[in-house]
Amino acid sequence: MYTMGIKTDEELTKAYKFLEEGMLAQAREVLEQAIGYNFDNSEINFAHWCCSYWVDFVQGLPRLEAYEQGDGLITRWKSFKQDYEQKENFQQKTIYALQRGIFSLALNAYEHAKEEGTASQKADLFRKKGLCCKKLGKYEQALNLLTEAYRIAPQSAAILAEMADCFALCGEDKNAKVLFREAFFIDAQRIEIDFLDSELICCLIRQVKEKGYIGAVLQEWIPVYGVLYGVFNVKRELRAQEPGRLRQEIFAKENEIKDPSNDSRILIPRLINMYFWLIDHYARSNEGKEKINDCLLQIRVHDENIYRMYTK
Repeated sequence: MYTMGIKTDEELTKAYKFLEEGMLAQAREVLEQAIGYNFDNSEINFAHWCCSYWVDFVQGLPRLEAYEQGDGLITRWKSFKQDYEQKENFQQKTIYALQRGIFSLALNAYEHAKEEGTASQKADLFRKKGLCCKKLGKYEQALNLLTEAYRIAPQSAAILAEMADCFALCGEDKNAKVLFREAFFIDAQRIEIDFLDSELICCLIRQVKEKGYIGAVLQEWIPVYGVLYGVFNVKRELRAQEPGRLRQEIFAKENEIKDPSNDSRILIPRLINMYFWLIDHYARSNEGKEKINDCLLQIRVHDENIYRMYTK
C-alpha cells in the first residue's frame, strides 16, 4: 500500500510537469495509466478530467492564426473556470499546474501574433500578454506590458483593472485601489472579473455575489460596495472638465431610468456610483453641504438601503 502511494505521487508529479509545459496529451496518458491501479484517487480523477477537457482543443490550435490561438485559450479558460469550480473533487494543485501550461501556450501565441491594426487592437494585444504574464506569476513583466497598453489606451477599463490586480498581487494596495476604482467608474462591463486574482478584489466580488447579483448587474454593484466596504477608499481629484461631464452623465442616466424599456437593475448601481464620485468632489472642493445633500437625496430615492449604509 505504501509502495502504491509512492507510485501514485510519482505519476502525479510526472503528469503535473507535462501540464505545466502545456503537453496535455502526454499528461492524460500518464494519468490513464495511474487510474488503472488507483481508480478511486480524487486527485488523479480530477487531473484526468482536466486533461480530457483541454486535450482536443489544444491539439486543434495549429489550425488557427496565432492571435486566434491566444484568444481561444483565454476564452476557454473562462468557461473551464466556471466548470471546475462546480466539481466536488476540485484540486488547486492541479489547476495551478494547468494554468501555467495554458497561459504559457497563450503567451507564446500572442508573442507570435502580428502587432498590427488600430491603436486599440495593439493596446489589447499588450493587455493580453500582460494577463498571461500575470497568470504565470511574472508580475513585473506583466506590469511593463500593461503600462505599454495603458500608454496607448489610457481610458481602457480592462487595462486599468489588470494593472490594479498586478499592483495588489505585489502588495501595492494604494495603487491597486485607485486604479480599480477608476476602472469600474470608466466601464464596469469591460472588466473581465473572472481573470482577476488578487484577494483585494476577489474578496469584494465574493461579498457582492453573496447578495445574489450575477452577470452584468454584479459588475455594476462591485464599485458601489467597494465604496461602502472601504475597498475603494483611495480617491483622486476630478480634473477641470470632469465635474461638468459627470453632472451631464448623471442627468442623462436619470432620464434613462424613467424609460421603462431600459434596465434599471444596471442603471441604478451605475448612477449611485456616479453620485459617490460627485459627492467626493463636492466634499473636497468645499462646494457646500446643499449639493452633497441633493446627491444623497437622489441616492435615497433609488435605493434606501444603500443610502443608509453610506450615511451611517
